[in-house]
Amino acid sequence: MQPIHGSTTICAVIGDPIGHTLSPCMHNAAFAACNLNYAYVAFHVRDVAKAAAGMVGFNIRGLSVTIPHKVEIMKYLDEISPLAGNIGAVNTIINRDGRLFGTNTDGYGALKSLEAFENLDQKTIVILGAGGATQAIAFTIASERNPRRLLFAVRDDDRPAAEKLSAAISDQFATPVAITSIEWNALREAFADADVIINTTPIGMAPNVEECLVPEDALNERHLVFDIIYNPAKTLLLQRAEKRSARIINGVPMFVHQGAEQFRLWTGIEPPIAVMQAAVENALRK
Repeated sequence: MQPIHGSTTICAVIGDPIGHTLSPCMHNAAFAACNLNYAYVAFHVRDVAKAAAGMVGFNIRGLSVTIPHKVEIMKYLDEISPLAGNIGAVNTIINRDGRLFGTNTDGYGALKSLEAFENLDQKTIVILGAGGATQAIAFTIASERNPRRLLFAVRDDDRPAAEKLSAAISDQFATPVAITSIEWNALREAFADADVIINTTPIGMAPNVEECLVPEDALNERHLVFDIIYNPAKTLLLQRAEKRSARIINGVPMFVHQGAEQFRLWTGIEPPIAVMQAAVENALRK
């Protein structure tokens, strides 16, 4: 981390809780690698209205926004990107001379992670879940690529959210969308036609590492399986996929790429992605 003094530019992450965040180690490694006079800190925030005002008052250049503030913060911003408006959540804020601009880089992070392995044009993509991460990923894929179909696999309780998301995508894009159950037989049927499978749920995250939504026999070598969880590095879903010779991706690349896009927006320069990924992986090993 660079020395901090009166001309240091400050960026930060806000959330509640915030003790778990890996963002400071990632961004400070990037700032140091680029010899930028920037520093990145974490703020435990409960009142987002005061946080937004403080961003202007303290001339904070950029904010990362994490749970539970991604939706609430939107009403205190001066401008929101069309993508963030569609998603209904902001994870990135840029202070432009006292005007706060919000956008969402989560979907970009997922897209970059997936396309290191597979071009998503004309691919059938099954997404497990219907929460905020699902919305970010689905809207980004639909707006930036031309998939053959998006299929949301959800619990009964999540079906209304999935129906709302499907309708919003259908209103704006030509991508066919559908909804199915997360029950195992329904997943077997859905996966038979799938190219890409994305888990956006917390199922399998530490400490509940023995949990998995997907039966092993539903997976095969044609699949690209992406679990946005990064702790553990290899969830039970990814272990099962690997046994079936599928290609696998954990959540580290998505976290790094969403942060890299934040870095680009705040600094105007290309991010040192390899440095950022190494910082995250080193932190996860501790």
